[in-house]
Amino acid sequence: MEEEGYIADFNGIEKPGDYFHRLRDEIQNYNEKFHAFNFIPEKLEEGFPFSVKDNICVKGVETTASSRILSGYLPPFDATVVRRVKEKGFSFIGKTNMDEFGFGSFGINTDISARNPFDEDRVAGGSSSGAAVATALIKYHIAIAESTGGSISNPASFCGVVGFTPTYGAVSRYGLIDYANSLDKIGLMARSVKDIEFVFDIMKGKDEHDSTSVDRKIENKKSRKITVIDEMISGVDEDIRKSFDSLLGKLEAQGYKISHTSLKEIGISGPVYYIISMAEASTNLAKFSGFKYGLKVEDFSLDYNTFFTNARDAFGEEAKRRIILGTFVRAASVRARYYQKALSLRALLIRKMREILKDSYILSPTMPIKAPKIKDVEKLTPVQNYMLDILTIPPNLCGFPHISFPYDYIDGLPIGAQVITDHFNDKALFSFVEDWENNFTYKFKYNLGEI
Repeated sequence: MEEEGYIADFNGIEKPGDYFHRLRDEIQNYNEKFHAFNFIPEKLEEGFPFSVKDNICVKGVETTASSRILSGYLPPFDATVVRRVKEKGFSFIGKTNMDEFGFGSFGINTDISARNPFDEDRVAGGSSSGAAVATALIKYHIAIAESTGGSISNPASFCGVVGFTPTYGAVSRYGLIDYANSLDKIGLMARSVKDIEFVFDIMKGKDEHDSTSVDRKIENKKSRKITVIDEMISGVDEDIRKSFDSLLGKLEAQGYKISHTSLKEIGISGPVYYIISMAEASTNLAKFSGFKYGLKVEDFSLDYNTFFTNARDAFGEEAKRRIILGTFVRAASVRARYYQKALSLRALLIRKMREILKDSYILSPTMPIKAPKIKDVEKLTPVQNYMLDILTIPPNLCGFPHISFPYDYIDGLPIGAQVITDHFNDKALFSFVEDWENNFTYKFKYNLGEI
Protein backbone atom coordinates (compact mmCIF):
# COMPACT_ATOMS: atom_id res chain seq x y z
CA MET A 1 0.00 0.00 0.00
CA GLU A 2 1.23 3.48 -0.84
CA GLU A 3 1.54 6.20 1.78
CA GLU A 4 -1.60 8.29 2.23
CA GLY A 5 -3.12 10.52 4.90
CA TYR A 6 -0.92 12.34 7.38
CA ILE A 7 2.04 10.03 6.71
CA ALA A 8 2.12 11.01 3.04
CA ASP A 9 1.67 14.70 3.92
CA PHE A 10 4.48 14.57 6.49
CA ASN A 11 6.95 12.82 4.22
CA GLY A 12 6.16 15.23 1.40
CA ILE A 13 6.79 18.40 3.41
CA GLU A 14 10.21 19.97 3.70
CA LYS A 15 10.96 20.34 7.42
CA PRO A 16 13.33 22.77 9.13
CA GLY A 17 16.58 21.25 10.38
CA ASP A 18 15.60 21.60 14.04
CA TYR A 19 12.09 20.20 13.53
CA PHE A 20 12.50 17.08 15.68
CA HIS A 21 14.27 19.03 18.43
CA ARG A 22 11.39 21.51 18.58
CA LEU A 23 8.80 18.73 18.39
CA ARG A 24 10.39 16.97 21.36
CA ASP A 25 10.36 20.16 23.44
CA GLU A 26 6.76 20.90 22.48
CA ILE A 27 5.63 17.40 23.45
CA GLN A 28 7.49 17.67 26.76
CA ASN A 29 5.86 21.02 27.58
CA TYR A 30 2.33 19.84 26.84
CA ASN A 31 2.93 16.58 28.66
CA GLU A 32 3.15 18.52 31.92
CA LYS A 33 -0.50 19.44 31.43
CA PHE A 34 -2.00 16.35 29.78
CA HIS A 35 0.27 13.50 31.05
CA ALA A 36 0.07 11.54 27.81
CA PHE A 37 3.59 10.11 28.14
CA ASN A 38 5.39 8.13 30.82
CA PHE A 39 8.68 8.51 28.93
CA ILE A 40 9.96 10.87 26.23
CA PRO A 41 13.46 10.33 24.72
CA GLU A 42 16.09 13.02 25.08
CA LYS A 43 16.51 13.07 21.30
CA LEU A 44 14.10 12.14 18.51
CA GLU A 45 15.28 10.45 15.34
CA GLU A 46 14.02 11.57 11.93
CA GLY A 47 10.91 9.83 10.61
CA PHE A 48 7.15 9.84 11.03
CA PRO A 49 6.49 9.98 14.81
CA PHE A 50 5.04 6.97 16.60
CA SER A 51 4.41 6.29 20.28
CA VAL A 52 4.16 2.98 22.12
CA LYS A 53 1.80 2.08 24.97
CA ASP A 54 3.78 1.45 28.13
CA ASN A 55 2.95 -2.27 28.25
CA ILE A 56 4.75 -2.92 24.94
CA CYS A 57 8.51 -3.40 25.07
CA VAL A 58 10.98 -0.97 23.53
CA LYS A 59 14.63 -2.01 23.81
CA GLY A 60 16.50 -0.15 26.54
CA VAL A 61 13.49 2.03 27.45
CA GLU A 62 11.84 1.70 30.86
CA THR A 63 8.61 -0.24 30.34
CA THR A 64 6.35 -0.35 33.39
CA ALA A 65 2.74 -0.83 32.24
CA SER A 66 2.22 2.18 34.56
CA SER A 67 2.88 -0.03 37.59
CA ARG A 68 5.34 0.60 40.40
CA ILE A 69 6.10 -3.11 40.53
CA LEU A 70 7.84 -2.83 37.14
CA SER A 71 9.75 0.36 37.89
CA GLY A 72 13.24 0.17 36.45
CA TYR A 73 12.50 -2.65 33.98
CA LEU A 74 14.54 -2.14 30.79
CA PRO A 75 13.60 -4.67 28.09
CA PRO A 76 16.60 -6.10 26.19
CA PHE A 77 14.57 -6.31 22.96
CA ASP A 78 11.90 -4.56 20.89
CA ALA A 79 8.40 -5.98 20.62
CA THR A 80 7.84 -7.35 17.12
CA VAL A 81 5.45 -4.53 16.19
CA VAL A 82 7.97 -1.93 17.37
CA ARG A 83 10.82 -3.57 15.47
CA ARG A 84 8.79 -3.76 12.26
CA VAL A 85 7.76 -0.10 12.44
CA LYS A 86 11.28 1.07 13.29
CA GLU A 87 12.65 -0.84 10.30
CA LYS A 88 10.39 1.25 8.06
CA GLY A 89 11.98 4.48 9.29
CA PHE A 90 9.39 5.66 11.82
CA SER A 91 10.59 7.81 14.74
CA PHE A 92 9.93 6.63 18.31
CA ILE A 93 8.76 9.58 20.44
CA GLY A 94 7.82 7.95 23.76
CA LYS A 95 5.95 5.48 25.95
CA THR A 96 2.32 6.44 26.60
CA ASN A 97 0.45 6.50 29.89
CA MET A 98 -2.16 3.86 30.72
CA ASP A 99 -4.19 2.23 33.47
CA GLU A 100 -1.93 -0.10 35.44
CA PHE A 101 -1.50 -3.32 33.41
CA GLY A 102 -4.53 -2.25 31.34
CA PHE A 103 -6.95 -2.48 34.26
CA GLY A 104 -9.40 0.35 33.74
CA SER A 105 -11.81 2.24 31.51
CA PHE A 106 -10.84 5.82 32.32
CA GLY A 107 -7.06 6.10 32.58
CA ILE A 108 -7.17 6.90 36.30
CA ASN A 109 -5.68 3.67 37.67
CA THR A 110 -2.19 5.12 37.45
CA ASP A 111 -0.03 7.50 39.48
CA ILE A 112 -0.84 10.51 37.26
CA SER A 113 -3.98 10.37 35.12
CA ALA A 114 -3.91 11.47 31.50
CA ARG A 115 -6.22 14.42 30.77
CA ASN A 116 -8.73 14.73 27.97
CA PRO A 117 -7.46 17.22 25.36
CA PHE A 118 -11.00 18.56 24.77
CA ASP A 119 -11.52 19.27 28.50
CA GLU A 120 -8.68 18.63 30.93
CA ASP A 121 -11.13 18.09 33.81
CA ARG A 122 -12.44 15.00 32.03
CA VAL A 123 -11.03 11.51 31.63
CA ALA A 124 -9.19 10.45 28.50
CA GLY A 125 -10.58 6.90 28.63
CA GLY A 126 -8.68 3.73 29.21
CA SER A 127 -6.71 1.78 29.36
CA SER A 128 -4.77 3.28 26.41
CA SER A 129 -5.36 6.79 27.72
CA GLY A 130 -1.99 8.29 26.81
CA ALA A 131 -2.08 6.87 23.28
CA ALA A 132 -5.37 8.62 22.56
CA VAL A 133 -4.27 11.90 24.14
CA ALA A 134 -0.99 11.91 22.21
CA THR A 135 -2.87 11.27 18.96
CA ALA A 136 -5.29 14.12 19.68
CA LEU A 137 -2.41 16.48 20.52
CA ILE A 138 0.20 15.74 17.83
CA LYS A 139 -0.71 16.38 14.20
CA TYR A 140 1.74 13.94 12.60
CA HIS A 141 1.69 10.86 14.79
CA ILE A 142 0.42 7.31 15.11
CA ALA A 143 0.09 5.36 18.37
CA ILE A 144 0.72 1.67 18.88
CA ALA A 145 -1.74 0.66 21.58
CA GLU A 146 -3.36 -2.51 22.93
CA SER A 147 -6.88 -3.66 23.73
CA THR A 148 -8.23 -6.40 25.95
CA GLY A 149 -11.85 -5.34 26.45
CA GLY A 150 -12.04 -1.93 24.80
CA SER A 151 -8.77 -0.24 25.67
CA ILE A 152 -8.35 1.19 22.16
CA SER A 153 -11.93 2.04 21.17
CA ASN A 154 -12.83 3.61 24.52
CA PRO A 155 -10.13 6.33 24.72
CA ALA A 156 -10.26 6.85 20.95
CA SER A 157 -13.93 7.75 21.32
CA PHE A 158 -13.41 10.05 24.30
CA CYS A 159 -10.48 11.85 22.64
CA GLY A 160 -11.91 12.11 19.13
CA VAL A 161 -9.44 9.95 17.19
CA VAL A 162 -9.67 6.75 15.14
CA GLY A 163 -8.93 3.58 17.10
CA PHE A 164 -8.45 0.20 15.39
CA THR A 165 -8.41 -3.19 17.12
CA PRO A 166 -7.47 -6.03 14.73
CA THR A 167 -8.62 -9.63 14.56
CA TYR A 168 -7.06 -11.65 17.38
CA GLY A 169 -3.94 -13.27 15.94
CA ALA A 170 -3.50 -10.88 13.01
CA VAL A 171 -0.75 -8.96 14.83
CA SER A 172 2.04 -10.47 16.93
CA ARG A 173 1.84 -9.96 20.68
CA TYR A 174 5.52 -10.75 21.23
CA GLY A 175 6.90 -8.11 23.55
CA LEU A 176 3.54 -7.28 25.12
CA ILE A 177 3.22 -7.41 28.90
CA ASP A 178 0.15 -9.61 28.98
CA TYR A 179 -3.10 -8.77 30.70
CA ALA A 180 -5.19 -11.69 29.37
CA ASN A 181 -3.53 -13.88 26.74
CA SER A 182 -6.67 -15.01 24.92
CA LEU A 183 -8.00 -11.45 24.69
CA ASP A 184 -5.05 -9.07 24.19
CA LYS A 185 -4.65 -7.47 20.74
CA ILE A 186 -2.12 -4.85 19.64
CA GLY A 187 -3.70 -2.15 17.49
CA LEU A 188 -3.40 1.48 16.43
CA MET A 189 -4.74 4.99 16.90
CA ALA A 190 -4.40 7.84 14.42
CA ARG A 191 -6.12 10.91 13.02
CA SER A 192 -6.85 9.17 9.72
CA VAL A 193 -7.84 5.62 8.87
CA LYS A 194 -5.43 5.74 5.90
CA ASP A 195 -2.50 6.02 8.32
CA ILE A 196 -3.84 3.09 10.33
CA GLU A 197 -4.13 0.88 7.26
CA PHE A 198 -0.59 1.72 6.15
CA VAL A 199 0.98 0.89 9.53
CA PHE A 200 -1.23 -2.17 10.06
CA ASP A 201 0.20 -3.61 6.83
CA ILE A 202 3.66 -3.18 8.35
CA MET A 203 2.79 -4.75 11.70
CA LYS A 204 0.53 -7.68 10.73
CA GLY A 205 1.51 -11.23 9.91
CA LYS A 206 2.98 -14.37 11.36
CA ASP A 207 5.76 -14.09 13.94
CA GLU A 208 7.80 -17.10 14.99
CA HIS A 209 7.96 -15.66 18.51
CA ASP A 210 4.17 -15.70 18.96
CA SER A 211 2.30 -18.97 18.45
CA THR A 212 -1.06 -17.16 18.39
CA SER A 213 -0.10 -15.05 15.36
CA VAL A 214 -1.23 -16.34 11.98
CA ASP A 215 -0.18 -16.01 8.37
CA ARG A 216 -3.55 -15.37 6.81
CA LYS A 217 -4.77 -12.98 4.13
CA ILE A 218 -6.65 -9.98 5.50
CA GLU A 219 -9.85 -9.57 3.50
CA ASN A 220 -11.81 -6.52 2.32
CA LYS A 221 -15.30 -7.99 1.95
CA LYS A 222 -17.36 -4.83 1.94
CA SER A 223 -21.02 -4.78 2.84
CA ARG A 224 -23.82 -2.30 2.34
CA LYS A 225 -25.72 -3.74 5.27
CA ILE A 226 -25.52 -2.46 8.84
CA THR A 227 -27.10 -4.29 11.76
CA VAL A 228 -27.90 -2.55 15.03
CA ILE A 229 -28.26 -4.88 18.02
CA ASP A 230 -31.04 -3.43 20.15
CA GLU A 231 -29.50 -4.59 23.42
CA MET A 232 -26.34 -2.61 22.60
CA ILE A 233 -28.15 0.72 22.38
CA SER A 234 -30.85 0.27 25.00
CA GLY A 235 -28.76 1.62 27.88
CA VAL A 236 -26.91 4.52 26.28
CA ASP A 237 -27.47 8.10 27.43
CA GLU A 238 -30.28 9.97 25.70
CA ASP A 239 -28.00 12.48 23.95
CA ILE A 240 -25.77 9.66 22.66
CA ARG A 241 -28.84 7.80 21.38
CA LYS A 242 -30.14 10.86 19.51
CA SER A 243 -26.76 11.45 17.93
CA PHE A 244 -26.44 7.78 16.97
CA ASP A 245 -29.89 7.78 15.36
CA SER A 246 -28.77 10.77 13.31
CA LEU A 247 -25.67 8.83 12.22
CA LEU A 248 -27.85 5.94 11.06
CA GLY A 249 -29.89 8.36 8.99
CA LYS A 250 -26.77 9.74 7.32
CA LEU A 251 -25.46 6.27 6.54
CA GLU A 252 -28.83 5.27 5.12
CA ALA A 253 -28.69 8.33 2.87
CA GLN A 254 -25.27 7.11 1.67
CA GLY A 255 -26.84 3.84 0.53
CA TYR A 256 -26.47 1.53 3.52
CA LYS A 257 -29.37 -0.72 4.46
CA ILE A 258 -30.00 -0.44 8.21
CA SER A 259 -31.68 -3.22 10.15
CA HIS A 260 -32.27 -3.91 13.84
CA THR A 261 -32.09 -7.24 15.61
CA SER A 262 -32.16 -8.67 19.10
CA LEU A 263 -29.26 -10.66 20.54
CA LYS A 264 -29.99 -11.40 24.16
CA GLU A 265 -26.65 -13.22 24.52
CA ILE A 266 -24.94 -9.80 24.39
CA GLY A 267 -26.06 -9.40 27.99
CA ILE A 268 -23.72 -12.18 29.14
CA SER A 269 -20.63 -10.66 27.54
CA GLY A 270 -19.70 -8.44 30.51
CA PRO A 271 -19.65 -11.15 33.20
CA VAL A 272 -18.02 -13.64 30.80
CA TYR A 273 -15.30 -11.15 29.87
CA TYR A 274 -14.41 -10.25 33.44
CA ILE A 275 -14.31 -13.86 34.60
CA ILE A 276 -11.97 -14.88 31.77
CA SER A 277 -9.80 -11.76 31.83
CA MET A 278 -9.34 -11.74 35.60
CA ALA A 279 -8.50 -15.45 35.65
CA GLU A 280 -5.82 -14.93 33.01
CA ALA A 281 -4.58 -11.70 34.61
CA SER A 282 -4.06 -13.33 37.99
CA THR A 283 -1.90 -15.96 36.32
CA ASN A 284 0.11 -13.43 34.30
CA LEU A 285 0.78 -11.19 37.30
CA ALA A 286 2.15 -14.08 39.35
CA LYS A 287 5.61 -13.61 37.82
CA PHE A 288 5.98 -10.10 39.27
CA SER A 289 7.38 -11.19 42.58
CA GLY A 290 10.04 -8.61 43.43
CA PHE A 291 12.77 -11.00 42.38
CA LYS A 292 13.28 -10.96 38.60
CA TYR A 293 11.47 -8.07 36.87
CA GLY A 294 11.36 -4.40 37.83
CA LEU A 295 11.01 -3.77 41.55
CA LYS A 296 13.45 -5.80 43.63
CA VAL A 297 13.15 -6.74 47.29
CA GLU A 298 16.76 -6.85 48.48
CA ASP A 299 16.26 -8.35 51.94
CA PHE A 300 16.71 -12.07 51.33
CA SER A 301 16.59 -12.82 55.05
CA LEU A 302 12.79 -12.45 54.98
CA ASP A 303 10.62 -15.54 55.11
CA TYR A 304 8.86 -16.60 51.89
CA ASN A 305 5.45 -15.07 52.62
CA THR A 306 6.82 -11.76 53.89
CA PHE A 307 9.21 -11.39 50.93
CA PHE A 308 6.51 -11.77 48.29
CA THR A 309 3.87 -9.87 50.26
CA ASN A 310 6.19 -6.86 50.52
CA ALA A 311 6.94 -6.96 46.80
CA ARG A 312 3.36 -7.39 45.64
CA ASP A 313 2.17 -4.54 47.81
CA ALA A 314 3.49 -2.36 44.97
CA PHE A 315 0.46 -3.37 42.89
CA GLY A 316 -2.31 -0.78 42.74
CA GLU A 317 -5.75 -1.32 44.24
CA GLU A 318 -7.39 -2.45 40.98
CA ALA A 319 -4.59 -4.88 40.19
CA LYS A 320 -4.93 -6.45 43.63
CA ARG A 321 -8.69 -6.74 43.16
CA ARG A 322 -8.27 -8.58 39.85
CA ILE A 323 -5.61 -10.89 41.23
CA ILE A 324 -7.90 -11.93 44.07
CA LEU A 325 -11.01 -12.38 41.90
CA GLY A 326 -9.09 -14.15 39.15
CA THR A 327 -7.49 -16.56 41.59
CA PHE A 328 -10.91 -17.31 43.06
CA VAL A 329 -12.63 -18.21 39.75
CA ARG A 330 -9.76 -20.56 38.87
CA ALA A 331 -10.00 -22.43 42.17
CA ALA A 332 -10.73 -26.13 41.78
CA SER A 333 -13.92 -25.89 43.84
CA VAL A 334 -15.56 -23.25 41.59
CA ARG A 335 -13.71 -23.55 38.25
CA ALA A 336 -16.50 -25.42 36.47
CA ARG A 337 -19.15 -23.04 37.80
CA TYR A 338 -17.41 -19.86 36.66
CA TYR A 339 -14.34 -20.12 34.45
CA GLN A 340 -15.23 -23.13 32.32
CA LYS A 341 -18.81 -21.94 31.91
CA ALA A 342 -17.52 -18.54 30.81
CA LEU A 343 -15.42 -20.18 28.10
CA SER A 344 -18.49 -22.04 26.79
CA LEU A 345 -20.57 -18.88 26.77
CA ARG A 346 -17.85 -17.04 24.85
CA ALA A 347 -18.00 -19.72 22.15
CA LEU A 348 -21.79 -19.32 22.01
CA LEU A 349 -21.51 -15.54 21.62
CA ILE A 350 -18.95 -15.92 18.80
CA ARG A 351 -21.36 -18.18 16.90
CA LYS A 352 -24.29 -15.81 17.39
CA MET A 353 -22.37 -12.72 16.30
CA ARG A 354 -20.86 -14.48 13.27
CA GLU A 355 -24.37 -15.25 12.03
CA ILE A 356 -24.93 -11.49 11.80
CA LEU A 357 -21.47 -10.62 10.52
CA LYS A 358 -21.52 -13.05 7.57
CA ASP A 359 -23.20 -10.40 5.40
CA SER A 360 -23.41 -7.27 7.56
CA TYR A 361 -21.48 -4.93 9.80
CA ILE A 362 -22.53 -4.40 13.41
CA LEU A 363 -22.66 -0.75 14.42
CA SER A 364 -23.10 0.83 17.84
CA PRO A 365 -21.99 3.83 19.84
CA THR A 366 -18.50 3.18 21.18
CA MET A 367 -19.29 4.37 24.70
CA PRO A 368 -22.71 4.79 26.36
CA ILE A 369 -21.75 8.19 27.79
CA LYS A 370 -19.69 11.28 26.98
CA ALA A 371 -16.29 11.53 28.62
CA PRO A 372 -17.11 12.10 32.31
CA LYS A 373 -15.29 14.38 34.68
CA ILE A 374 -12.47 12.80 36.67
CA LYS A 375 -14.06 13.77 39.98
CA ASP A 376 -17.27 11.94 39.02
CA VAL A 377 -15.50 8.77 37.91
CA GLU A 378 -13.67 8.55 41.22
CA LYS A 379 -17.06 8.07 42.93
CA LEU A 380 -18.03 5.01 40.85
CA THR A 381 -17.96 1.52 42.33
CA PRO A 382 -15.80 -1.13 40.61
CA VAL A 383 -18.92 -2.77 39.11
CA GLN A 384 -20.14 0.57 37.72
CA ASN A 385 -16.71 1.04 36.16
CA TYR A 386 -16.77 -2.41 34.59
CA MET A 387 -20.22 -2.02 33.04
CA LEU A 388 -19.26 1.11 31.10
CA ASP A 389 -17.31 -1.19 28.74
CA ILE A 390 -20.49 -3.04 27.79
CA LEU A 391 -20.36 -1.91 24.13
CA THR A 392 -16.67 -2.57 23.53
CA ILE A 393 -16.50 -5.92 25.32
CA PRO A 394 -18.41 -8.11 22.79
CA PRO A 395 -16.01 -7.73 19.82
CA ASN A 396 -12.97 -7.93 22.10
CA LEU A 397 -14.25 -11.02 23.86
CA CYS A 398 -14.87 -12.71 20.51
CA GLY A 399 -11.70 -11.55 18.75
CA PHE A 400 -13.58 -9.64 16.02
CA PRO A 401 -11.84 -6.67 14.36
CA HIS A 402 -13.47 -3.34 15.13
CA ILE A 403 -12.79 0.35 14.75
CA SER A 404 -14.02 3.45 16.57
CA PHE A 405 -14.28 6.70 14.62
CA PRO A 406 -15.49 10.20 15.60
CA TYR A 407 -18.86 11.04 14.08
CA ASP A 408 -20.26 13.89 16.19
CA TYR A 409 -19.46 16.46 18.89
CA ILE A 410 -21.81 17.11 21.81
CA ASP A 411 -21.13 20.11 24.05
CA GLY A 412 -17.69 20.33 22.49
CA LEU A 413 -16.84 16.69 23.28
CA PRO A 414 -16.23 14.07 20.58
CA ILE A 415 -18.53 11.07 20.21
CA GLY A 416 -17.41 7.82 18.61
CA ALA A 417 -19.17 4.99 16.82
CA GLN A 418 -17.87 1.44 16.63
CA VAL A 419 -18.15 -0.78 13.57
CA ILE A 420 -17.48 -4.53 13.81
CA THR A 421 -16.84 -7.08 11.07
CA ASP A 422 -15.99 -10.80 10.84
CA HIS A 423 -12.61 -12.33 11.64
CA PHE A 424 -9.82 -11.38 9.21
CA ASN A 425 -12.04 -8.95 7.32
CA ASP A 426 -10.16 -6.03 8.90
CA LYS A 427 -9.65 -4.07 5.68
CA ALA A 428 -13.39 -3.71 5.18
CA LEU A 429 -13.35 -1.55 8.31
CA PHE A 430 -10.79 0.77 6.70
CA SER A 431 -13.00 1.13 3.62
CA PHE A 432 -16.05 1.89 5.74
CA VAL A 433 -14.35 4.60 7.78
CA GLU A 434 -12.58 6.07 4.75
CA ASP A 435 -16.00 6.56 3.11
CA TRP A 436 -17.12 8.33 6.28
CA GLU A 437 -14.03 10.54 6.42
CA ASN A 438 -14.68 11.69 2.86
CA ASN A 439 -17.88 13.33 4.13
CA PHE A 440 -16.93 14.39 7.66
CA THR A 441 -14.20 16.59 9.15
CA TYR A 442 -12.63 15.66 12.47
CA LYS A 443 -11.90 18.45 14.93
CA PHE A 444 -8.72 18.83 16.99
CA LYS A 445 -7.91 21.57 19.51
CA TYR A 446 -4.15 21.03 19.26
CA ASN A 447 -1.74 20.38 16.38
CA LEU A 448 1.69 19.92 17.94
CA GLY A 449 4.40 19.55 15.34
CA GLU A 450 2.43 21.36 12.68
CA ILE A 451 4.61 22.46 9.76
